[in-house]
Amino acid sequence: MTTQSSPTPHDAIFKQLLAHTDTARDFIDIHLPADLRAQCDLNTLQLESGNFIEEDLRAYYSDVLYSLKINNKTGYIHVLIEHQSSPDKQMAFRLMRYAVAAMQRHLEAGNTHLPLVVPILFYQGKTSPYPFTMNWYSLFDSPEWAKIIYNRPFPLVDITVIPDDAIMQHRRIAILELLQKHIRQRDLMLLLEQLGALLNTGYTTAEQLKVLFSYMGQRGYTANPKAFFNGLVSHIPQEESMETLNEWLEKNGKELFIEWGIEKGEAKARLKIANRMLENGMEQSLVIQLTELTESEIKQLQDAAINPA
Repeated sequence: MTTQSSPTPHDAIFKQLLAHTDTARDFIDIHLPADLRAQCDLNTLQLESGNFIEEDLRAYYSDVLYSLKINNKTGYIHVLIEHQSSPDKQMAFRLMRYAVAAMQRHLEAGNTHLPLVVPILFYQGKTSPYPFTMNWYSLFDSPEWAKIIYNRPFPLVDITVIPDDAIMQHRRIAILELLQKHIRQRDLMLLLEQLGALLNTGYTTAEQLKVLFSYMGQRGYTANPKAFFNGLVSHIPQEESMETLNEWLEKNGKELFIEWGIEKGEAKARLKIANRMLENGMEQSLVIQLTELTESEIKQLQDAAINPA
């Protein structure tokens, strides 16, 4: 019984004939477009091992890969034969995928530059002439935009060169960009004012804040971590949506302090931060837990706010 991966008669004759270098050289010399042929040194043509056809498609396609010099650089010609009765409408995309696979193998062999890979489809199906495009751009819903996207450098967001003032204007993504830019380079305390301003906008959700706090605890550095952490908390808008964050801080705040090597903050700094937290409406119990102040000290702050000197 013939298995799906066994060679078909089409596959066998195709590979036997085109595996012969002189036969392959004639095939390429005759069928390659003239402008490409002029750049190819067919005297350097060599058969390469392996193929790029997926296991479940080998009953329908065969392929042969050759290396040669194209414009005096190592390049490849990938010949694919389609021997199924119904042609593949997406063939141009398939050829592109196999060409990229050949490029990847070239890099994995230790080369540092992408090679030119010229795909060729050899067709001998029932429908004549071949009914589908060989221009892969035509397969897109928006061919003109496909040409624009894939014929110019891809968009790059390099936050290492974007000024902080510009990042501060980036609305909901600003806090992530600012942290990612400086997480390895600066004491996070130097970012407290900017991060606080971004938190005050209310753009960041409670769930996002949990992730940000954990990320800063795991990857960030500051010489005064507790003052930094508590300073951030004091800027969090106290809304119903933040209740889950408060619960999370109650559960995980101590662990974050341990991760950052926190012992005790200065009393004056803790009083100042606690005052900000209370002004922003944070629950007294949470303020006590995060600042390690006593109920008496918190009460003094509240009395001072009601009856300022």
